[in-house]
Amino acid sequence: MQLAPGARVMKATMTSSKKIRVLVADDHVFMRQGLCALLKAAGPFEIVGEAGNGRECLAMAAATHPDVIVMDIAMPVLNGLEATRQILAAHATAKVVILSAHNDDAYVDRAIAAGAVGFVEKRSSFKDVVKAIRRAAEGRSYYSAPIAKRLDFDGHTRRGWDGSFKDSNSHLTSRESEVLQLVAEGSANKQVAAELGISIKTAETHRQHIMEKLNIHKTAGLTRYAIASGIIENGVQLEIA
Repeated sequence: MQLAPGARVMKATMTSSKKIRVLVADDHVFMRQGLCALLKAAGPFEIVGEAGNGRECLAMAAATHPDVIVMDIAMPVLNGLEATRQILAAHATAKVVILSAHNDDAYVDRAIAAGAVGFVEKRSSFKDVVKAIRRAAEGRSYYSAPIAKRLDFDGHTRRGWDGSFKDSNSHLTSRESEVLQLVAEGSANKQVAAELGISIKTAETHRQHIMEKLNIHKTAGLTRYAIASGIIENGVQLEIA
């Protein structure tokens, strides 16, 4: 995202008596802190929290009740799409704007399905981010221009990676999606159980259900699937050969 352009003009062009309370979730510290600094300088925004992963964002959203959450997709522990689902299930009035480098049609469709009201590419200008946040706070949607051009009248992209979008994660429960990400990131059943506050036996059961639903029966296959689905980034891939 081009953070510098437009940063100096926001203060002069935007006036509002009530500040929009914003929570920012991004695992890249520089990106997160830079965006927060620019939003603070822009005037009508109050930063109520900064989260480095989806699970932190869940906790902060419950504690601060922000007007708008700016959410990255690829984050450790819990990705932004699953975090969005869980936050909106618990706080129906919350508004989520996805800010991500991943802008494929499949990601956009999954974000919309999760309940996000906006999707902005990280290469967009700061002005676009501000516009997305303000529209979200008003209960309206906003998408970066390249994404908006690909959306049909129902608010879904016309095609995905292979020309026909199909969200194969949709039949996993929220808990199974959490377990899948942790397993793909290299966590053993004991570590999954500790992270989620469940028993090892329950973690094993979730893992088995995931394998059965996806018809993938090895951890290496789950890792490859998670990378291909955008649940985790390729950079966290360990030894899956």
